[in-house]
Amino acid sequence: QDMKEFCFDIVKNPEIFKEGTLPAHSDHVFVSPDGVAFRCSLNGSWYFSYAKNYADCLQDFYLQDVDCRRWDQIRVPGHLQMQGYGQPQYVNTQYPWDGREAVRPGQIPEIFNPVGCYVKYFTLPDAMRGGPVYISFQGVESGFALWLNGTYVGYSEDSFTPTEFDLTPFVNRDGENKLAVMVFRFTAGSWCEDQDFFRFSGIFRDVYLYTTPKAHVWDMRIRTDLDDDLKDAQLTVSLQVQGSGRVHATLTDEEGAETAEFALHAQQPEEGAAEFAPGCRNLFGHTYVEDPEKWSAEKPHLYTLTLHVYDETGALQEIVREKVGFRRFELIDGVMCLNGKRIVLRGVNRHEFSAAMGRCIGRAEIEKDLLTMKRNNINAVRTSHYPNQTFVYRLCDLYGLYVIDETNLETHGSWDAIIKGKEDVSFAIPGDRPEFLQMVLDRARNMFERDKNHPCILIWSCGNESFGGKNLKIMHDCFHAWDDTRLVHYEGITWDQRYPDTSDMVSAMYPPAADVRAYLQEHREKPYILCEYAHAMGNSVGALYKYTELAQEDPLYQGGFIWDYIDQSITCRDQQGRPYQAYGGDFDDRPNDGSFSGDGLVYGDDREPSPKMQEVKYDYQAFILSFEGDTLVIRNDSLFTDTAEYTLRLLAECEGQEIAVWEGCVSAPPVPLWKEHREIWQNQLVNHKAPLSSLHQCMKLPEEFCRQMNVEQDGFENIGRGEIVLTASLLLKEDTPWAP
Repeated sequence: QDMKEFCFDIVKNPEIFKEGTLPAHSDHVFVSPDGVAFRCSLNGSWYFSYAKNYADCLQDFYLQDVDCRRWDQIRVPGHLQMQGYGQPQYVNTQYPWDGREAVRPGQIPEIFNPVGCYVKYFTLPDAMRGGPVYISFQGVESGFALWLNGTYVGYSEDSFTPTEFDLTPFVNRDGENKLAVMVFRFTAGSWCEDQDFFRFSGIFRDVYLYTTPKAHVWDMRIRTDLDDDLKDAQLTVSLQVQGSGRVHATLTDEEGAETAEFALHAQQPEEGAAEFAPGCRNLFGHTYVEDPEKWSAEKPHLYTLTLHVYDETGALQEIVREKVGFRRFELIDGVMCLNGKRIVLRGVNRHEFSAAMGRCIGRAEIEKDLLTMKRNNINAVRTSHYPNQTFVYRLCDLYGLYVIDETNLETHGSWDAIIKGKEDVSFAIPGDRPEFLQMVLDRARNMFERDKNHPCILIWSCGNESFGGKNLKIMHDCFHAWDDTRLVHYEGITWDQRYPDTSDMVSAMYPPAADVRAYLQEHREKPYILCEYAHAMGNSVGALYKYTELAQEDPLYQGGFIWDYIDQSITCRDQQGRPYQAYGGDFDDRPNDGSFSGDGLVYGDDREPSPKMQEVKYDYQAFILSFEGDTLVIRNDSLFTDTAEYTLRLLAECEGQEIAVWEGCVSAPPVPLWKEHREIWQNQLVNHKAPLSSLHQCMKLPEEFCRQMNVEQDGFENIGRGEIVLTASLLLKEDTPWAP
């Protein structure tokens, strides 16, 4: 590391997007033998100074003799614009500086490019004084430089993945330390962050110090390879370990019973493995697991892997616990299959957003979102359009939600100019531009390394609406080199078809179901998903059934993701102090795209479902219930669940008054493996028979139920008591983590 001082020119340079950072690694949690985390939070009040651009800010504020204690204070984590410094700005496809400054790639705005200078004074906790000292910034938008005690530490730009630095050479172990951070609203990386959202800046995710013991797991890779019979599995664990010693691993099931134990041994790094953290060596271990419970959104079975890490003297140094889900995701005859069965993604796009805090979103809000999804039959999430907080993935593992994990990349404003004929294809970002290649690969790698162990993630996404080009194809290839257990998605090849293999699936936005059907009649090479559809704005999401029915008609159409989950609105107060929801333009922000951010299935202020969610819940149900005369027909479109696992409830109402109720169960077993079922489907398609993945169960309405209605079991056409409404429902038999 030859850095001596910070040079502002790097903020404009797309080829320099980080300096002095530590290598990305898995998001596992490690604790001391007595269960104490090796962390110290720096969240809370920081001293703060705001300037409209770099030229106007106090550039030497990081020096030891500059006292910042008389500055204003700001909350970390949080956005500048949500705390009175500047204003939020909502734009969709434009760059936020469009119409204000004429800026080309390789340049950034200079007149209006707010800079926030943050200072935190701290003293090291006693527990950290003897070991190395690191700092982790979980999210800073959109770039920042870091100093400690007057010395330049480093620089980073990727807003939505962690950035970490080694503070050990610069820290004062016995006295006060001055931590200084300069945050830039627009950097060279901002050309790759033109997402459809409110534009903010600042330290908006957690910040903490941490140390490590003498022997420490820096990075962990978990693989769960099921055999071809999808029964037994090999669990493989690869580690990067600092220090000398040994690691012992155990695997326990959900009841806490030990399933396997094994030791890890030295291994040469694999080709394409993550770069070593300083002083790391590789360890490797594997074990055979007989018939483990499989993970899926329907049955999210999780095992616990526990690592005991000992130093060379045999003393226990740390304990690592990570959840493990055994599952296999693959293409079979061009169809995406989970654990051998054709999957249908009943999905939604989700921005991390809070009406009170912007993208500084709390755990309670995240949990409410995912519980609402599960309770409304949503089984999949696309992290539009950047990696979410790691807590999101842990809950998706636990509750059972499939995830498309999306790289922090959108350059809509650049390729919009191409589509409109104002620029040629060479203007695209990242496109074929060599100066942007390493930046976007770094963003992909940061996401992969942090999130690689989560069973909920089935698909990596190269980003959103960034046209096409060689750089995105290279990103696709890198994902496959890093990970052969998942697929890779990218929709932009719809617009630039020079590199069609950039995506393992056909992906489109907003075509009518009839157009999807017509396309698939001609093209049978890849599965087809809609990464965005059914735009949930206003009184919308009608005719969703046309898409869900198409998923039963053609095996290559495998679902989609509604745009989007939550209204992006910000709670403000009028002159009388009454709260209201504000959108683009309500903050004197220019340019802006008005209320186009209000297109969610749930409201922004309280995160409660709008009436649109009723349509989603009904069309997304995996069990289709219908009455045919005096017979109830149950179609099972789930993969791993028998309807006997639910309580069947029959209700009869006359003019709104309950007249009969019955509860029991009936069995409609889950669909068979795709390898077996494809022949059934082909026969059904030729003969125009039942939908491709359905197993029907028919039952006569129970005699007891009919007797309550005073109806003979052979018919109830003329009861003569007014309008009779029959409702059949499937209810959870037992409590789950996501609903009673």
